[in-house]
Amino acid sequence: MSQQVAQVDTLFLHERGDDYRVAVQRDGDRVFHGVLECKQTDAGPRPRRLRIKDGSSEELRSPDQFVELARRAERIHVSQQTSPAGREEIREMLAGYQLECTVVRTCRFCASSGEYSPITSNTAIDADGESICPDCAKAELDRELAFSGGITSDARDRLEDLLLEVQDLERISNLLKGNLDPDLTKFDEISATTDDVDPVRVDSLDLHPGIQQHLEGRFEHLLPVQSLAVEHGATDGEDQLVVSATATGKTLIGEMAGLDRVLNGKGKMLFLVPLVALANQKYEKFQERYGDMVDVTLRVGSSRVGGDGNRFDPSADVIVGTYEGIDHALRTGKNLGDIGTVVIDEVHTLGEEERGHRLDGLISRLKYYCEENPGADGTQWIYLSATVGNPGQLGDQLGAKLIEFEERPVPIERHVTFADGQEKTDIENKLVRRAFDSKSSKGYRGQTIIFTNSRRRCHQISRKLAYDSAPYHAGLDNRKRNRVERQFADQEIAAVVTTAALAAGVDFPASQVVFDSLAMGIEWLTVQDFSQMLGRAGRPDYHDKGTVYLLVEPDCSYHNSMEMTEDEVAFKLLKGEMEPVITTYDESAAVEETLANVTVGGKAAKRLNDRMVGEVPTKHALGKLLEYDFIDGLRPTPLGRAVTRFFLAPDEAFAILDGVRKGDHPYDVVADMELRDEYE
Repeated sequence: MSQQVAQVDTLFLHERGDDYRVAVQRDGDRVFHGVLECKQTDAGPRPRRLRIKDGSSEELRSPDQFVELARRAERIHVSQQTSPAGREEIREMLAGYQLECTVVRTCRFCASSGEYSPITSNTAIDADGESICPDCAKAELDRELAFSGGITSDARDRLEDLLLEVQDLERISNLLKGNLDPDLTKFDEISATTDDVDPVRVDSLDLHPGIQQHLEGRFEHLLPVQSLAVEHGATDGEDQLVVSATATGKTLIGEMAGLDRVLNGKGKMLFLVPLVALANQKYEKFQERYGDMVDVTLRVGSSRVGGDGNRFDPSADVIVGTYEGIDHALRTGKNLGDIGTVVIDEVHTLGEEERGHRLDGLISRLKYYCEENPGADGTQWIYLSATVGNPGQLGDQLGAKLIEFEERPVPIERHVTFADGQEKTDIENKLVRRAFDSKSSKGYRGQTIIFTNSRRRCHQISRKLAYDSAPYHAGLDNRKRNRVERQFADQEIAAVVTTAALAAGVDFPASQVVFDSLAMGIEWLTVQDFSQMLGRAGRPDYHDKGTVYLLVEPDCSYHNSMEMTEDEVAFKLLKGEMEPVITTYDESAAVEETLANVTVGGKAAKRLNDRMVGEVPTKHALGKLLEYDFIDGLRPTPLGRAVTRFFLAPDEAFAILDGVRKGDHPYDVVADMELRDEYE
C-alpha cells in the first residue's frame, strides 16, 4: 500500500479476539487485508497500529494510514458477527474522525480470513445455526463429499443447485447420509398426459363371436392406443409396430387380432416374450382368460443345455413362448403348424447387445417358416414396445405400420438420493413402509418393486425389509413365482425384490419403484431399460401417482469393466433421451445367426440374412463357418447342428469341445458355461 492511499469502495471490519480484521475492496476485489489494534485514550478508542498481511508475513503500518483509508472509503461496514461491544468501540473510534459505519450481515468464514462477503436473506446459507455465503457453503459441501467418497460433476452440480435453493447446508449433508427429504430428493415429475383419441366402442368391433362377447363382458370402450390400432387395421390383418408407455393396453391389441384370426380359422397365434418368467406369467393369463375358447400351450427352454418343459403342444391354437423357445423349435425342425398371427412383445430387445441379434435372427427365421407354412390368410405381425427411440425407422425395417401413442396414465415423481451399499437397505425399508402404510384414493395400499442387479442381492434385501416381501427372479421355479404374483395382487406383501433382467414385463401393480442399483448384472442400464423399469410405477386403476427412487452410491461401480460410476449413470439416465433401436453384429453374432439361418433355410440363408434389421457380413460369416467346420456347403455339419441347437457362440462351442477333448466331467464343463451367466 503506497503512502498516497487510493480511493476504495469498501472498508470492512470484523472482530477477531481483541483486534479487528480489516479488508479493503476496490471495484469488488480485495486490495489487501490486515489486523487493526485499538487503544483507549482520553478522547475514546483510537487506532494503535495496523498490521498488513502479505502471505504468511506481516508489515507494520502507521495508525494514521488506517484513518486515511477510512476517510477515502465510500462505505465502512462492520460484520454483524462482531459483538455489540466491538461494534460500539468501532463506532466511537470512527465518530472521533467524523466518520460513520453500517453493520452488515456477512459470511463469518470469509470475514475470519479477511474477505468481505456480504450476504442477504436470498443468498445466506444456514450452517450449524449461522449464515455463510454460497461459496463457503459449497466449499464445506466439497469437504463433506471428499470425506464420504468421490462424486462426479453432475452429482455435485445437483447438490450445489439444491444447496442454493434450500439454503441449508445440513439438509444437503443429510442427503449424503440417506435422509429422505422429499423436497430435496425430488428430481422432477413426469406429468400425466392424454392424447385426444376417440375411443372405439367394443360392441362395434365385429370380431368372431367368441372373442367379441368376451371383450364386451370386460370393457365398454377400448383404450386410446387400442382404438388407434383398430382404426389402422389391427383387426384387419395389418402388420403394426405399437409403441406406447407401460400400462396403456398394448397387449390387448395382439390378443384381439390373434384370437380373432384363430377363431376364424386363419392360423394359430404365437405370443413371444424375452424371458421365461414373462412367458409363464402370460401363459397363465391366457389360460385364465381364453382357455374356454382356445387351446393354449407354452414353449420355453428351461436352460441352454436343458429340456423344453412338458407343456408344449405344437397343435395348440395359441403358443406362448420365449424368443429362445420358439427359435429352438425352428433350429431343430419342429413343426409349429400354420401361423396366422405373431405378436412379439418387448421388440426393443433388438437393440440389446447380447440378445438383439438373436431376436433379429428369430424374426427372419420365423418369417421364412411362415412363408413356407402360411395361415389361411397369410401371417399378421404385431410388434409391441414401450421404449423405442427411432420408431419410424424401426417400423420401416420391420415392414410394419407405426402406431405411436404417448399417453402416460398417471404422473410419476422421480427422486434421487445418495447412499452407500449398507445405507441403501435402511432407505428401502423406510420407503416400503411409507408406501404400504398409505392408501390411494382408489383404496389400494402402496406397494413397491425394488430392482437390483443380482439374485443374491434380491434375497439379502428381502430378508432385511420389516414388512412382508419376497424375492422374485428367474432362479425361482414357476410355482414360487406364481405365489409371489398372487400375494402381491392380493396386497398380502408390501414389496417384491427383483433383478433388472426381469424388468421388461413383470406385471406387478406397484405404486413405487426403487432402484437399489443402476446395473443389470455387470452392465449399466440403458435409457431404454431405465424407462421400461420406472414405467412400472403407478397404474391408473390403482394409484393416483407413481413414485420412483434412485438410490445412488457415489463413485461406485460393480465391475472393473464399468467405465462410469453410479452417480454419473444416474444423471445420464434421468436426462437421457431414448436411444434408437439398432441391431449390431460383431463376428461372433454374425456367425451364430448365419449358422442358424443355414440350419433353418439352407440355400435361402442369404435371403434370411439380407432381410434382418441389422447388417450382417454374410460372406465373412460363411467363410468362418466353413473354417470352423460348422457347415458343409449350405448344410450344417453335425457339429454345426449341435452348436446352433444350444445357442452357442463360437468361443463357447470351442470351450466345450476343449473340455470334452481333455476328458473333463460334463458337470465341470456345464459349470464353466453357467459361470458366464452368473449375473443374468
